[in-house]
Amino acid sequence: MRKIVSDVLNSDPEIEVCDIARNGIEAIEKIKELKPDAVTMDIEMPRMDGLTALEHIMRECPVPIIMLSTLTQRGADATLKALDLGAVDYVPKPSGAISLDVRKVGHELIEKVKAAVHARLRKHTQRKRVPLRYTPRAKTRLIVIGTSTGGPSALAEIIPRFPADTPPMLIVQHMPAGFTATFAERLNTESEITVREAKEGDKIRQGLALLAPGDYHITAGSDGRVHLNKKPKVHGVRPAVDPMMISAADVYKSNVIGVIMTGMGGDGSDGVVAIKKNGGFVIAQDEDSCVVYGMPQEAYKTGCVNRVVSLSQIPIEVLRKC
Repeated sequence: MRKIVSDVLNSDPEIEVCDIARNGIEAIEKIKELKPDAVTMDIEMPRMDGLTALEHIMRECPVPIIMLSTLTQRGADATLKALDLGAVDYVPKPSGAISLDVRKVGHELIEKVKAAVHARLRKHTQRKRVPLRYTPRAKTRLIVIGTSTGGPSALAEIIPRFPADTPPMLIVQHMPAGFTATFAERLNTESEITVREAKEGDKIRQGLALLAPGDYHITAGSDGRVHLNKKPKVHGVRPAVDPMMISAADVYKSNVIGVIMTGMGGDGSDGVVAIKKNGGFVIAQDEDSCVVYGMPQEAYKTGCVNRVVSLSQIPIEVLRKC
């Protein structure tokens, strides 16, 4: 695995693998000595596992880390824990713990390592997030949120701040199948609103946030329900933000509030254009609070963003528009 991952990364002319480590203890020592720009680390390692090593590294010698994880329930739990602890991103291995076919995700790994080098590291906090209070207006609103790299931690920061009577919410977080249900459950336990992985035909209703399931696009229907599909990937991902936002704008017109948060790439830029064109309101996360300022930057370039605010201000700005 170490040899294959090294070969994949070294195949890109902009990347040089400076060393490898056989376990978590060795990883900590070598990171302190070599001070690399980024690190890829398996969650499953001998002597000291990836999560324990990650805690030590983020405390003693912080560096952008991309985790390699398995596409299992246990892998999803461990990956989300790693993101909580400060990992920038993750790449799911194609087949089990020993994925000798990791070259299948080689392009994704290379792109995420390059993005990680420029990422802003965030310290993990355990503070209680108190829900905001607001007085809703008569109009029905639909809140649509799109995010990618850095999104799990960012969503964990803002979703618990929405009160139980918040207007309906649809969320796209770039995640593989098997991870989104676990992530939705974690958000739900910390929030006043109900958060769950979307199912075909779920009703769009107040106090409910529906997270697009991995490998499915989610759209808002004129029947007041969400619909899932496996149409081709958009921007190389499924679920993608654009189909969700464009469908919401088509159905809810000026009553859509779109939010673009931290993430690589330009997913969501077409969506914010559709929202603005139909009279909706668009909020983008500012550069300083993003882990990766890709998606908000591309959205801002469209000229269709109404407000640019820090992560902590997003719930306040959304509820103000409600």
